Amino acid sequence: MIRKTVNNVQEALEGIQDGMTFMLGGFGLSGIPENSITELVNKNVKDITCISNNAGVDDFGLGLLLKKNQIKKMISSYVGENAEFERQMLSGELDVELTPQGTLAAKCQAAQQGFPAIFTPAGYGTEVAEGKEVREFDGKMYVLEEAYKADFAFIKAWKGDEAGNLIFKGTARNFNPCMCGAAKVTVVEVEELVKPGELDPNQIHIPGIFVQRIFQGKDYEKRIEQRTVRQKK
Repeated sequence: MIRKTVNNVQEALEGIQDGMTFMLGGFGLSGIPENSITELVNKNVKDITCISNNAGVDDFGLGLLLKKNQIKKMISSYVGENAEFERQMLSGELDVELTPQGTLAAKCQAAQQGFPAIFTPAGYGTEVAEGKEVREFDGKMYVLEEAYKADFAFIKAWKGDEAGNLIFKGTARNFNPCMCGAAKVTVVEVEELVKPGELDPNQIHIPGIFVQRIFQGKDYEKRIEQRTVRQKK
């Protein structure tokens, strides 16, 4: 049995260097690789490019990297909850590439599946399509989008086994599955790490072939980005 386990987050992030490109799973604050982000902060890695649906909040998630000016470029979709992100973008400190959400997911999937590019109708006729090849298929215009290229993908899963097979829970599934295997090295942190054979094969969302390193995470905060409750009557 091939085992992908490493002892801790420090081992999982071996090989990290300044100037690299990282994919980070999660949607809002749901399913983000908290341990990996904290270690990136601790390693003080600089000039990085982050591919992530969002940019965290001011004091959590990718917001921690932004706070220390470790991110050179953000490739994202929704970034509206981070005031520091807004400040850096408007001041020119941060290079930002806004991408339609579905296109971001599809470009990750293309990288995962070994496709160099995809055609999508999203963004045609807008700034998103500027400088890109456009083709017509069956009377509809499509924009050529190249697959993402990343050095590391950081993933958060609910359960995983030592072979790297993964199960995600609820909405934490989000961008995590399509980023697995979409970078040169996929690092997965899990809430529960089990022995091979303990996971029901019918429940596995991502097979271990897409994973290079997996470790047992700890101290998850699992913050809620916007807590909304019904008022008492």
